Amino acid sequence: MPASVRSLSRGWALASCVPVLLFLGLVACASSAPPPVPPAGASSPLAGHGGRAAADHGATAMPGAPAGPATDASPVVPDVPDGLTAERDGYRLDAHLTELPAGRAVAYPFTLTGPDGRTVTEFVEHQTRKLHFYAIRSDLTGFQHLHPVMAPDGTWTADLAALGPGGWRMYASFLPDTRSRRGSEIVLSRTVTVPGEAVPVRLPAPAGTTTVDGYTVALRSEPTAGAHRLTATVSRDGRPVDALQPYLGSYAHLTAFHEGDRALAHLHPTDRVDGDRGGPDLTFYAMFGRPGNWRVFLQFQTEGRLHTAELTLGVG
Repeated sequence: MPASVRSLSRGWALASCVPVLLFLGLVACASSAPPPVPPAGASSPLAGHGGRAAADHGATAMPGAPAGPATDASPVVPDVPDGLTAERDGYRLDAHLTELPAGRAVAYPFTLTGPDGRTVTEFVEHQTRKLHFYAIRSDLTGFQHLHPVMAPDGTWTADLAALGPGGWRMYASFLPDTRSRRGSEIVLSRTVTVPGEAVPVRLPAPAGTTTVDGYTVALRSEPTAGAHRLTATVSRDGRPVDALQPYLGSYAHLTAFHEGDRALAHLHPTDRVDGDRGGPDLTFYAMFGRPGNWRVFLQFQTEGRLHTAELTLGVG
């Protein structure tokens, strides 16, 4: 074969190999590349605190919950506000009182300031209220859950029942009505001192049941920090109670505080109110930010009377 013909043949052979090599290279790159990042999921069913959407999605829909099981023995705990600071994300709880008298009812005025430095006056209702206020002593006794009234200038006033001597923490839980924060809860707090000789009460040991006003409340939960489902059952004289009345948009309200630092846990009711009778089982999504003992306060209403059941829950 003449040299010119052989040269031409080799050129055609090389040219024909190029597409094949390119194809093989692309296949190799695709097989070694990391999988695509899935799109972000739908908005949290807990935005606005509970309701049907949260109940329909299950515990995996908790905001900040891990997408799958942890790879080691340590609990994966999301970064959620625990209410232990007076300022977060530019919002601040301002109160001029640092000491309150013992043994008598007292008013506790305060304001909430936004990132722009102005007093916040627009709020989104969550659990039927624009603001939830809590008070607890350092030994987790004296729990109070109030719904203050806001004056036109943005000043709130919490009318506290008599406080015993000791150190107290005052919490404000709210949702500011702004485009960037709508549906995102903020919990802020400040401490006050009540003068006098404080007699601390030892925290009761963890237990699965407690009684209040003749009712028995049984609590079932996963004993680990993080996001999970918690169920309470109300009974009386051994019989399930199915006559719970609506309270704050659900058939019960649940608050918990961590022993030692008094971190506040986010416990959201998921039971949809359907008429004037509910129970005996009540479901919550619990967000325990850390392990340890938590003092749990379950509030429910029957025959127009509010009951507050207390028990200690151990979280691993």
